[in-house]
Amino acid sequence: MKSKTFLLEHPVVAILRGLTPERALAVGDALYQAGVRVMEVPLNSPDALLSIRLLAAHFRERALIGAGTVLDVRQVVAVAEAGGGLIVSPNADEAVIDISRRSDQLSVPGVCSPTEAFQALRAGADALKLFPAEVWGAHGLRALRAVLPPDIAIFAVGGVTLANLRDWRLAGANGVGIGSSLFKPGMSDAQISRAARDFVEGWSEAARVPAVAG
Repeated sequence: MKSKTFLLEHPVVAILRGLTPERALAVGDALYQAGVRVMEVPLNSPDALLSIRLLAAHFRERALIGAGTVLDVRQVVAVAEAGGGLIVSPNADEAVIDISRRSDQLSVPGVCSPTEAFQALRAGADALKLFPAEVWGAHGLRALRAVLPPDIAIFAVGGVTLANLRDWRLAGANGVGIGSSLFKPGMSDAQISRAARDFVEGWSEAARVPAVAG
C-alpha cells in the first residue's frame, strides 16, 4: 500500500475519464514521463477495471494507480482485486471509506461541506476531495481550512485550471485532480504529456509560495 506521504509528494492527480484498456499504457507512460505519479480511472470509463489492472501491473511501485467515481463496497473490492491502491469517490460514504482502508487502499472521498468533511475523517479517510471545487472557489476552501485540523490533506477537483492553480495553493489545497484539461479521449500522447508537464510545473511553482492561513 502506498502511504499518504506518496500522495502528498505527487500532488497532481490525473483523472482519466474515458480511458480504454487499449490506450492505458501509452497514456500512463505519457503522464509518467511528464512527472505525474498518481492516476485514477473513473469506474464509468469503458472496462475501467482492466485499465486499472494494466496500469497497476505496469507501474508497480513507481506510481499510485486507483479508481474514481467509486460508489459502493463491491466496487472497492473489485478495484483492490485489480491491483488498485487508491479509492476516490464523489461522495463521503462511510462504508466505502471503511472497506477501502481495510483492503489497504488510500481513501479520498468527496466532500462539499464541513459536516461531510468531519464525517469522512471520523470514518478514516486519508485525504479529502473538495468536489465540485468550482462551487466553493478558493475563498470557500480557505474558510473550510480554518475549521479543519491543519494536517488534513485536501485536493481540489472540478474547475481547476493552469490559470487558478496558484489560487488553490494559496487557499490551502495540498494538491489537485485534473480531468479533461489533462486527458480526454482523442488526445495524442504528446498532447497529454505536454498538458501534464504544464500542470506539474505550474503546481511546483505555485507551491513555492506559502499557503495563507484562514
